[in-house]
Amino acid sequence: MSDAPHAVVTGGAGFVGSHLVDSLLDDGFRVTSLDNFGSGRPSNLEHIDTSRFDSLEHDVREPFPELDGVDYVYHFASRASPTDFESHPVEIALTNSEGAHNALEFARENDARTVLASTSEVYGDPEVHPQHEEYNGNVNVRGPRAPYDESKRFSEALAVAFQQQYDVDIRTVRIFNTYGPRMRPDDGRVIPNFLSQALRDDDLTIYGDGTQTRSFCYVSDLVAGIRAFADADPAVAAGEVINLGNTHEIEIRELAEIVIEVLDADSDTVRRELPEDDPELRRPDIGRAQELLGWEPTVGLEEGLERTAEQFAEELGTE
Repeated sequence: MSDAPHAVVTGGAGFVGSHLVDSLLDDGFRVTSLDNFGSGRPSNLEHIDTSRFDSLEHDVREPFPELDGVDYVYHFASRASPTDFESHPVEIALTNSEGAHNALEFARENDARTVLASTSEVYGDPEVHPQHEEYNGNVNVRGPRAPYDESKRFSEALAVAFQQQYDVDIRTVRIFNTYGPRMRPDDGRVIPNFLSQALRDDDLTIYGDGTQTRSFCYVSDLVAGIRAFADADPAVAAGEVINLGNTHEIEIRELAEIVIEVLDADSDTVRRELPEDDPELRRPDIGRAQELLGWEPTVGLEEGLERTAEQFAEELGTE
């Protein structure tokens, strides 16, 4: 056990973080999860039964605890739900700024390789399609999504500053729309919304006319990309930023039809006003990830929806 590499995962009880914890443990790592359980759930970790895992309740806005022999830091702590953008904007802004600073300082002190979780939201409502890593984005700095979008952009700038000043190994992943088991049914993102409604045979709520597009990546594909990026040779990966997501782009109204069909739901659709600053288009250019890592997603949308719906049905009691 003492020879096992030690990874610290912030946000380890969250949707993506908990799947990342599982992947690391499966590969023999010693893993410490840091989570304040604000949006992460202890139930996402309760299945773990190994002495190589430790879960600590900790808010990344505070300095990190002292931990021994840290080799990797995966900084994934952040509220990422649109409903949280409305209810916790200050916490989000500070978690993504102060939290990133504390995580990067902790990694520097431990000489640990770091993966910083950024987001496709740094591109805002993009005027370039698909979005590639060199695109600087189109972000409304005073809009309702700004506390999340701008603080994530700041965390990337801070990573660049740490690289310049301290010559540390930081790799940044811009995560596009991701879904899968362990998402909260009340998360507020479109797939949890649609699945929760369809499982109850309620009508599916479409905001706007439904022609806005998204590209949905299943969580196991995302985690595989994150792990490949973390393990890549520093000569090609240190200081890099890559997009991770699925390039299969669909309209939201088409997604609603697929969910209804996959779940055989007795549902229709209803329309509501489109929220301010909701992006019209979202699809990643993953050429850099393909070139550097040989990575691309493999789980199809229908298969991923079926897997996710199983967990939602159990949690909602609609089995």
